[in-house]
Amino acid sequence: MKKRYFKSDMKLLKSVVVAAGLSGIVLTGCTTGEVLNQGYVVDQQTLDLVPVGSSREQVLLSLGTPSTTATFDNEVFYYISQKRTRPVAFMKPKLVEQSILAIYFDKDGVVSQRAHYTLQDGKVFDMISRTTPTGGKDLTFLGQLLKGGANPANMVKNALGGK
Repeated sequence: MKKRYFKSDMKLLKSVVVAAGLSGIVLTGCTTGEVLNQGYVVDQQTLDLVPVGSSREQVLLSLGTPSTTATFDNEVFYYISQKRTRPVAFMKPKLVEQSILAIYFDKDGVVSQRAHYTLQDGKVFDMISRTTPTGGKDLTFLGQLLKGGANPANMVKNALGGK
């Protein structure tokens, strides 16, 4: 016996084909292969404008405001650029390239050294909190109790703000 197709079967088939086509388009839109560039990219011509011996003002005029600065012993200007990629739009970008140009000043405000650092030169530091990890351990309240040697009464007092 021959099976007959009705209009409702054809509508269902059309709906399935349309849904499959739309889902393919939506999934294709998610795979961006996106490359995100952030920061200050220094070219050699601009870098040549600030040789060792330049003043702080000359550096600011040539390179602009630094991404961040450090003032431990002598002042240092950091010009930071980063390249991040993500294969799909909703994924967290992965850091693939980082370049840090460091301009070191002596006590008189004159460029004493220029340095260029990349990801291969060391650990990536946290740009948001501007903290550098230390060699010590950060223990939680419970971790301090279990480790011993700590006075629980003082720990509770400190946790409550010294009251």
